[in-house]
Order: sequence, then C-alpha cells, then structure tokens
Amino acid sequence: MARFFDIVIIGGGVVGSSAAFALTRADPRVKVAVVEPDPTYERASSTLSLANIRMQFSLEENIRISRYALEVLESIEQEAASGGEEPGIGFRREGNLFLVDEAGRDAALRDMERQNALGGGVEWWPPEKIQARYPLYAPAGPGGGTFGFRDGYCDAYALLMRYRAGARSRGAEYIEDRVTRVLKKSGRVAGVEIASGDRLSSPIVINAAGAWAAQVARTAGVPLPVDPVKRQVFVLDPAVKPKGPLPLTVLPSGMYFRTETGGTILLGRSMPEDPVGFDFRWDARRFHDTLWPELAGFVPAFDAHKLVRGWAGLYAVNRLDGNAILGEWPEVEGFFLANGFSGHGLQQAPAVGRHLAESILRRPLSLDLSVFQPERLLENRPICERGIV
Repeated sequence: MARFFDIVIIGGGVVGSSAAFALTRADPRVKVAVVEPDPTYERASSTLSLANIRMQFSLEENIRISRYALEVLESIEQEAASGGEEPGIGFRREGNLFLVDEAGRDAALRDMERQNALGGGVEWWPPEKIQARYPLYAPAGPGGGTFGFRDGYCDAYALLMRYRAGARSRGAEYIEDRVTRVLKKSGRVAGVEIASGDRLSSPIVINAAGAWAAQVARTAGVPLPVDPVKRQVFVLDPAVKPKGPLPLTVLPSGMYFRTETGGTILLGRSMPEDPVGFDFRWDARRFHDTLWPELAGFVPAFDAHKLVRGWAGLYAVNRLDGNAILGEWPEVEGFFLANGFSGHGLQQAPAVGRHLAESILRRPLSLDLSVFQPERLLENRPICERGIV
C-alpha cells in the first residue's frame, strides 16, 4: 500500500517536529508526514537532556542559531503570559557559567567578544566575583569564567509538544511507525518504507532521526559519522542547599551541573569512554567514582548529599566535528539531513526547522548555515567549535 506526501520527515522529536511546524506554517498546502515510532518520547534525546540554551559558542553560526532559539522561547513565554491557548515552556534564564583555567582564558575572551558582538550578553568573571556571587563555589587557580545572562533552560517536553501540536493543527500527519528503508529511484529519493509494510511516496525526505540517524541513512546508501553515545544525568539532594538558583556551571573538565526545583542538583559529564549503542541504563558508579570527588572539590558543601536518582539518554555524536549535518545530501537528490547535533539539538531545533523549510520551499534564507552542509563529510573538512560540552 502506498500513500503520497510532499515531504516525509523521519523522526518526530524536537528537530523533526520543528521542521514540520515550519513547513506547514510557511505553506499550509504542503502535505507533510512525520514518522515517529514512540509518541510518548520516553527515549527522545531532548526530553532526557538538561534542556539548556546558550549563546556561548565559538562559531558564529552556532551563536546566531542560539540567538534565534532564545527569541523563540521568549516569545512563547510572552504568549503564555498574555493568555495564549498553549501553556508556557518554563523558560528560566538562570545563566550559564563556563569556567576556564589560565590556559583557556585567552580563547574564552576571544569567544566572548564574538558572542557579545552578536547580542550574547556575556561577561568575564574573575574567581573572586564567582565566589562572591555563588558563595558555595570554591574556584581554584588564576582562571575565571564567562557568564551568559541570556542563557537558561526550558521544559523540553513542553517545547516539543508545542511544535508537534502546531504542526498537526496545520495539517501535518503523524504516523506511529518506524522507517525501515529510504527508497531511491534514478539517483533521487522516492519515499520511505515503514515497518507495517506500507510505503510513503515522496520527492523529499528529511532524516531527523536523532541517535538513529546513521541507521536510517545507511538504508539510502549514505554513510553518516554519527554514533548514539550514552550520556548520564544524576540527581543529588545536597545536605546544604544553595540560597538561590545556580546557573548551569561547566568546569574545565566538562563536568556540568545546575539546580532544579526543590534545591536538588542535576549533574553530568561527557567522557571519552562513554559507550556507543542504544543503552539507557544509568550507573551510580560513574557518579561515586568520578563525578562526586570533582564536584565536592568545587562545591565542598555538596560533599554531604543523597543520590536521589539518575537517567541515561543519547547524544547523536558527529564524530567528524561535533556540529550539525544540515542540508541535502549531494549524492541523493531530495534527501535532506538534520543530524549529528552532538547534544545541542534542542537549542538548535527552532533555527534548523526554519532553515529546512526555507531550503525545501525555496524561500530566502534567514541565516546562512552553509557551513553545516553535508559536503564537508565527503571532503573530510571539519568545523572548529570550542563550545562542545
């Protein structure tokens, strides 16, 4: 059985749903299908993340992408405050604090200058200012950190649901199924085959499958250097509570933490030995053996705590350079990629969805994101971005 659509999107997570929303809003006549195997989004990367949005990147395009995301979140919150139909997404501007050692200071200051030129609202804080602002912290050495006032976090599930609801209200059809094969004919995409055995015919297919992106692309003969890498988050109830909210604080090692409702602490760290595969088990030993000693060294008051719970999600890690792979694959006409966000998919989804809609519908581009085009994979041409966490 075959059905025809103008565009088929593989994956109804925040990136796929943002694209569906942008496409149907730009042209209500376009017939869009979104194939998503799990409408509960229990294992969606964005809903298992800390839902952080920040301007503190080093690459200009990534900074501009985040600036647009912040504008979108601000408008959603204003809409909710003024009595809009949809609830807000709980955007909280608590800031992001990136600490650096002395060796990283000059690069951080250069990045800060670029961020502020694009409206970042970032300040340099020496160790004494950090400790004065957050007395529980014990920054060591002569480094310091950059603090982004505009940065914050939101309710990832609520944001996803807004995009999904918005797309469906404009005619996008969500199909609960799994894509088993991307179909091709004469060098161009022809649609997809789904697990039920049906075929969805379409001249445009978008791969927004997140951690499953490489599996999907392989069925079209497209090699993607994207691995599903397990990332773990731990929830602590410290004996000594901060007097106010703590920003997302990133240590030079890459360990990060922030406060959550009730004074609990969310904590995580990406590590080279993180396993590849679809493993959603969390391991308390990671916290006790590695993260706890470092956390207690920086926040001595957190040495006494209770580990409440934890969870694991997946980063879709682009092994080439950790940046988005965005655009039409040059060897398969009509096959668009929105993959490899390496933990930044949530904050990049608003701009990525808009960019895909503009590219596919041949509208003027709001942002020049050509640096992320898939051709760089074939040319082995990585992008340099120092803000990967």
